[in-house]
Amino acid sequence: MKYLYILILFISCNAHAQWTLIWSDEFNESKLDENKWMQETGGNGWGNNESQYYTPGSNNLSFSQGQLIITAKKEQYASNTYTSAKISTKGKFSTRFGKIESRIQCPQGKGIWPAFWMLGTSIDQVSWPACGEIDVMEHINSEMKIHGTAHWDNIGHQYWGGVIANDPASFHNYSIIWDSTKIQWFMDGTIYYQLNIANNVNGTEEFQLPFYLILNLAVGGDWPGYPDQTTIFPAEMKIDYVRVYQSDVSASLDDASLISIIYPNPTNDVLFLSSDSPIFSYNIHSLDGRLLESQSTITPIESISLKQLPTGSYILTFEQKNKLIRQIIQKN
Repeated sequence: MKYLYILILFISCNAHAQWTLIWSDEFNESKLDENKWMQETGGNGWGNNESQYYTPGSNNLSFSQGQLIITAKKEQYASNTYTSAKISTKGKFSTRFGKIESRIQCPQGKGIWPAFWMLGTSIDQVSWPACGEIDVMEHINSEMKIHGTAHWDNIGHQYWGGVIANDPASFHNYSIIWDSTKIQWFMDGTIYYQLNIANNVNGTEEFQLPFYLILNLAVGGDWPGYPDQTTIFPAEMKIDYVRVYQSDVSASLDDASLISIIYPNPTNDVLFLSSDSPIFSYNIHSLDGRLLESQSTITPIESISLKQLPTGSYILTFEQKNKLIRQIIQKN
């Protein structure tokens, strides 16, 4: 089967690139897809002196008409006077470069803080802000604008970002386009801020590594302040979809840099990766696009075990030389 050996490269380009969808959640089911998301729980302030407790289960998560709804409520939970929900793809999906977008409707009110953002997968090893943070969209209080920001470490916490005026109570498409040289922020396809990260300028090397996705609705905190008598509860953040793309360019099989990267293929149990540049993460999808495995490390990956997968064909995705490589692999 010749198709087993075709390579396709996806190079992060600019806003005019042709984008290929590599991961998404359209929220068409009646419950959270635990193959894609995990719920983060707790009420310890989350580093910002926030007031909510992020609960497990469906108390603050619901689904209606193809939308995920995160609801913040004024109710006692443990020692917290508010509840809400936070979900992330940590340990399930991460991406390095590409176009990341979501269509979101934000609640408004004093002390209300919805966000769609990303953290570096190295957070458990290097902590924040050295892992890096990309805020695709944040909204606070009743402002008629949206914030897009990046945080990183350069002999201390650094952050830069931009804002764009809008009506956050209406649905808008919020996105970034991210490659090895820059991060660009968009609302409804209009760019409003760009951060230069070329050659790790200003200590921005965090943004050359994989990140995972986060959706949450916070209540209170150092930035927005705290709810008052004008704040209306329950407050709902509605998410229509989340989608991740890579830009695609076909590569010649004569490209010498691709020779013997993955071997043996087909294989019984283990694939080996041979590259003159380190590989720190990979994803394995089924041929119909379901994410089956996602792995990110801070040390180079030299082999991948397929023991847990049944016999069949799969799509392996990984980074090499600032290129996202997708290859069909065969498990015997």
